[in-house]
Amino acid sequence: MDDVLLRSLSPSVLGILVRRGADFAAAEDAVQDALVEAVRVWPADPPQDPKAWLITVAWRRFLDATRSDAARRRREDLVDEAPAPGSAPSVDDTLQLYFLCAHPTLTPSSAVALTLRAVGGLTTRQIAQAYLVPEATMAQRISRAKRTVSTVRFDQPGDVATVLRVLYLVFNEGYSGDVDLAAEAIRLTRQLAAAIDHPEVAGLLALMLLHHARRAARTAPDGSLVPLAEQDRGLWDTQSIAEGVEILQAALARDQLGDFQAQAAIAALHADAPTAEETDWVQIVEWYDELVRLTDSPIARLNRAVAVGEADGPRAGLAALEALDDSLPRYTAVAAYLHERDGDLETAARLYAEAAHKAPNLPEVAHLTRQAARLNAHLPT
Repeated sequence: MDDVLLRSLSPSVLGILVRRGADFAAAEDAVQDALVEAVRVWPADPPQDPKAWLITVAWRRFLDATRSDAARRRREDLVDEAPAPGSAPSVDDTLQLYFLCAHPTLTPSSAVALTLRAVGGLTTRQIAQAYLVPEATMAQRISRAKRTVSTVRFDQPGDVATVLRVLYLVFNEGYSGDVDLAAEAIRLTRQLAAAIDHPEVAGLLALMLLHHARRAARTAPDGSLVPLAEQDRGLWDTQSIAEGVEILQAALARDQLGDFQAQAAIAALHADAPTAEETDWVQIVEWYDELVRLTDSPIARLNRAVAVGEADGPRAGLAALEALDDSLPRYTAVAAYLHERDGDLETAARLYAEAAHKAPNLPEVAHLTRQAARLNAHLPT
């Protein structure tokens, strides 16, 4: 069974049902039923035209579910005949589905869940496992999201920036359960890039590829975090790096800079350095300046302070840090690192310990605790 094929076909099948008159929520349920049926039937009896088969089964499931509804006659009059094998429409509504699932009235978590289900073709169980929540909780979240977007016209223009933010949220979830969300986000972003010619879509795809290329080096065999400067660069995926750089260069050549392109440029500079010591921190600071100009993001300013500390010395980095809100995520960890670079090991050890208490997950807690212990072992008793 080709799971990737099933997931790639589900958006266009869903779009066809919606265009035939099915409301989004009912159409999405019917498509999910068809996907389940395909998993059961295809291994023994694969169809000649998988897309036409899915359309046929999904439309029948939709009609079966709505025959008792007062609008039965109107719906059945729209199309009550299943398409013959090989007659699947060529229209691809994937792009509109992206916009629909990233509707501004949805919360980010609901938009992500709906995108993974409607565009990604994942089951509710898979999404729930990936986000480590009960399946019933995820089912309610998806159900509410579907009801929200069912009132939106399918051909209503959408916001590319919102779609990209949703995809980036998916990517940042990484890996959990039996679904690799980082790989799924790359797959979906490739799909979006094929449907729309937009430099920021290309920028996001490049950023994902460049970050994902370092995945194998980010953790030690015992599961502990490995900082970028200490990673074995021989484990980096050079093919993904080359692809990401090529995509980024083409996007930048269009001279329509956006924040994902700027972030990708920073990632490319890290990827281009043979060793941590050879990193072009001066150019990275310049790209952070562009990113701050584009977004005025406090997180971008925080990361810029780290880059300034590498390019101009730790005291310059600490000066840049002083202008920021100390409640920012990772602020204390950055302050600890810069104080260590400046030789103030006592302050750095104290700040690493504080940062460990604030860390959002166990790997970060363990890493920061080890950093504090390492410095404390060198302090006079």
